[in-house]
Amino acid sequence: MKVHTSGTLKLPESVLTIGALDGVHRGHQALLLKTKERAQVRGVPFVVYTFDPPPKVFFKKCQMITSLDEKLSRLNMLGADHVIIGQFNEAYTKQSVSSFIDEVMMIRPLEIWEGPNFQFGEGRKGTIEDLRTNFNVGVLKPLQCEDGELISSTRIRLLIQQGNYSLAKKLLGDIRYISFLAEKNYAV
Repeated sequence: MKVHTSGTLKLPESVLTIGALDGVHRGHQALLLKTKERAQVRGVPFVVYTFDPPPKVFFKKCQMITSLDEKLSRLNMLGADHVIIGQFNEAYTKQSVSSFIDEVMMIRPLEIWEGPNFQFGEGRKGTIEDLRTNFNVGVLKPLQCEDGELISSTRIRLLIQQGNYSLAKKLLGDIRYISFLAEKNYAV
């Protein structure tokens, strides 16, 4: 896996997902594995664009679930070919929607895979529809746990604050097991 800073990677083709991916939890894993599957079908690199720190950590001073090193380790185990890290700071928050789209165009994604609530750019003004004006975008439904609740970084943070480490760990998933299943092309 190769790691790049934002604006430095150029590719002739790729399949991409973009997100904070704090925790690389089971919901993220489903999205990442879908992106990987589509990259394999297309015969192009599987690219992940993520942020350090995650936007909620920057804006709301939320607890970070995984360090950047742990996130990169998890992305490597899931088979990412390239990871782009946007340094999320005051200057980055002012990036326009069109500027971000121009940067994404540098890696020429044949497909972009996102969750339904994806937003980007200054003031979170960019939407999936903005991406669709330039790219083929697939949207994966959010993953729910056994009790029907959505798996999210926000929920995992709350569980950790409440001391419910066993459920938080379950929602994060055992990345080694998920990676093994992905290598064997089993459903996760």
